[in-house]
Amino acid sequence: MSDIRPNKLKRALAEGRAQVGCWLGSSDPYTTEIMGGAGFDWLLIDTEHAPHDIGAVLRMAQILAAYPVEALVRPVDHDPGAIKRLLDVGIQSLVVPWVETAEQARTLVKAMRYPPEGFRGLGSAVARAAHWGRVDNYAQKANNEMCLLVQIETKKGLDNLDEILRVEGVDGIFIGPSDLSASLGHVGNAAHPEVQSAIDDALKRARAAGKAPAIFATDPMAAKRYLLNGALFVAIGADLVLLSNAAHALARQFK
Repeated sequence: MSDIRPNKLKRALAEGRAQVGCWLGSSDPYTTEIMGGAGFDWLLIDTEHAPHDIGAVLRMAQILAAYPVEALVRPVDHDPGAIKRLLDVGIQSLVVPWVETAEQARTLVKAMRYPPEGFRGLGSAVARAAHWGRVDNYAQKANNEMCLLVQIETKKGLDNLDEILRVEGVDGIFIGPSDLSASLGHVGNAAHPEVQSAIDDALKRARAAGKAPAIFATDPMAAKRYLLNGALFVAIGADLVLLSNAAHALARQFK
């Protein structure tokens, strides 16, 4: 028998240690392995805006397991069945999009936990997460290793933020600047003062509530500012953006 894998990301956030990482939009094994060994604290497999199915998530998680990096997933929506499958293939941390109410947050917490705390279905005998039944007492230990970051990316989410922050089992809130700017009437302009003020206020309220403040900030100066201001989970890039920008820059040197 073996023991359950501890969730290092969850512990780091609870202890106030900042964690930086990148989005993964490519499921190519080489790209995944390159990113896995690059030195990030975490890497997020995005199934919301990238074409990753559950098979791709499994393969990427297996590759990343060889490196000291935490693998997260952003599911496409709040479907409990899809969340169950992600957890069964070994994912312990989720960043869930479009959370607007405390009730939605509570349902997500329950979807990630076995009874009596939740309603995650038991299937550890065929689950990679439980090493196919070889993790000692997996069902009794798994709940404590689940990490949930909920995305606040609408005005409604901001309006209900304090209630969302009070939900037990929510480890942090993740601000999606692009969708938030659109919801606030500034499509494509996340730098608008109203948007930036809303972001700073949300992150401040998260810190005050004892939840991890999290945000996507590809501009290095902005990312450093958020970290200095107490953000604990910061996305500083994406694999496909890095590849696209580097390829474009190289071509421009000769064209």
